[in-house]
Amino acid sequence: MTNLVLDLFRLNNRMLTSGDRLVAGLGLTSARWQVLGTVGASERPQPVAWIARDMGANRQNVQRIVNDLEKEGLVAFAANPHHRRAQLVVLTEKGRETFAAAMRLQAPWASGLANGLEMREIETAHRVMKALLHKLEGSEEAGEQA
Repeated sequence: MTNLVLDLFRLNNRMLTSGDRLVAGLGLTSARWQVLGTVGASERPQPVAWIARDMGANRQNVQRIVNDLEKEGLVAFAANPHHRRAQLVVLTEKGRETFAAAMRLQAPWASGLANGLEMREIETAHRVMKALLHKLEGSEEAGEQA
């Protein structure tokens, strides 16, 4: 298990570096791309704290990225009827276009990564990663309740 975890750390670092290179021409980084994707995938606008939770990320880091994205016109803040101070984050048209452009770059990149792998291998790896994520999220929730 230790070797798997160490390799996952290395893989994560390489994926982020590769993702940074892939979307650099769009003015994005992997982190900005991930935030745009999380905002875009939400069924309804969410405050930064909820976006961070969905990403499994630190709220302060996500806030910093959202603030940068807002300055660049990729996201906007909207009033939150349930909480005066926790504004909702929404994609702008420019943000939707930039995210769509990133995903057009991502498709052939992901296909290249999958080249030579069997679908069942990818599905098995995905199941293992989701099971580990579920266990880690469960242990974090248990720690919060203690």
